[in-house]
Amino acid sequence: MTPLERIREIAARVAETYELQIDDVVMRREGGQDVLRVILDRPGPAATPEECVSITDCERVAHELSTILDVDDLLPASYTLEVSSPGLDRPLRDAKDYTRFIGRLAKIVMREPVNRQTAFAGRLRGMEGGDVLFENEGGKVIRLQLALIRRARLEVEF
Repeated sequence: MTPLERIREIAARVAETYELQIDDVVMRREGGQDVLRVILDRPGPAATPEECVSITDCERVAHELSTILDVDDLLPASYTLEVSSPGLDRPLRDAKDYTRFIGRLAKIVMREPVNRQTAFAGRLRGMEGGDVLFENEGGKVIRLQLALIRRARLEVEF
């Protein structure tokens, strides 16, 4: 098991104690320093800001995770630990996300054109047979192949 996999496992245990889950764990070199970035999420639709991960959640997990990482000495060099949420405009990564956020506004960019278009804005309507069902701003539901999506993210709604 790599150090990053071990850190992910530890972070998942810590997050679970606060009824949270790990969305991502990434180690990057930024400005000459290693940055360990842990992204937390709350299970469920997280449809409103009140249901999202709070600053307090991030602080609790960061404090506990930092203590464990220091004791276990999993990272040989100094590093900066950042714990955050994916945000209200979170990226959509897999079929689970497209199902979880049905009804939410999103923007999707395709690798290849669909009906001579590569960028879409509208509402998620779910998944069907490997395709994302997406209602465009005109109210038409279109099918977008999940495998051909370059990037997608939720839009903030107020």
